Amino acid sequence: MISVMAHEDLKRPEGAADDWTIPQDWDAYTPAEHAMWDTLFERQAKMLPGRVAPVFLEGLDVLRMSKPGIPDFRELSERLMRATGWQVLAVPGLVPDRVFFEHLANKRFVAGRFIRRPDQMDYLQEPDIFHDVFGHVPLLVNPVFAKYMQAYGAGGLRADGMGAIDRLARLYWYTVEFGLIREGDSLRTYGAGIVSSYAESIYCLDDPSPNRLGFGLKRLMRTNYRIDDYQQTYFVIDSFESLLKATLETDFAPLYKELDGQPDLNPPDILPEDKVYTVGTQAYARLRASA
Repeated sequence: MISVMAHEDLKRPEGAADDWTIPQDWDAYTPAEHAMWDTLFERQAKMLPGRVAPVFLEGLDVLRMSKPGIPDFRELSERLMRATGWQVLAVPGLVPDRVFFEHLANKRFVAGRFIRRPDQMDYLQEPDIFHDVFGHVPLLVNPVFAKYMQAYGAGGLRADGMGAIDRLARLYWYTVEFGLIREGDSLRTYGAGIVSSYAESIYCLDDPSPNRLGFGLKRLMRTNYRIDDYQQTYFVIDSFESLLKATLETDFAPLYKELDGQPDLNPPDILPEDKVYTVGTQAYARLRASA
């Protein structure tokens, strides 16, 4: 699994710039590291069609990610800049919240440059380059989703001054990382934590365990989440346009105040007013709890 955001007590590593960026140093990758990328890419590329939002696959094509080996951020940024004005920059790992928001608000996506080891194929606590680049960057080719990410960064800067980062982190978690989208009569994945994970790409759509609920900004921001296992609830958006509209047209300051007066919801909770696509059995969560 991955972390949404870091904490402010992180110390900037030696050699990192003031904005925490570092050179990707693409020439330093070993053949084994390039081979790991290719293995992960091939596995996901074969499984995702029919499961992922079509715009994600379009992004892979535009960015030419099917080219063997770990992508060079300079080449990736050139193509991304032509599409939506974004760029990809390397960072040493997790960065402080405000640094993260500043980059997003200025159309810069920061990515870790290391890649997982063979024994970490299916579980990784800290996001690596495959999660960050394969999982996140293709959707930044889509103008609407790219605007949502920029708006999220600007909103994060405001939330930082209101002590509301934990609330806003839930929005990121349940959309950018683990979101589902409705495509006609079917559900598709788009969240980076899902599309970069072979097992969760299958679980989130096929397994009877999790709830699948309609997106609601207030509802989602009341809901806790787990960072160490599959999700117990996934939230479904109707479109990237509706997600962007909900974000841009909401005054978050009074929403944060309202939420402070309400109890948090646990991930498996279902409310009477929820739009329910699937009522989960929660069998997987119970099995894990008893193990």
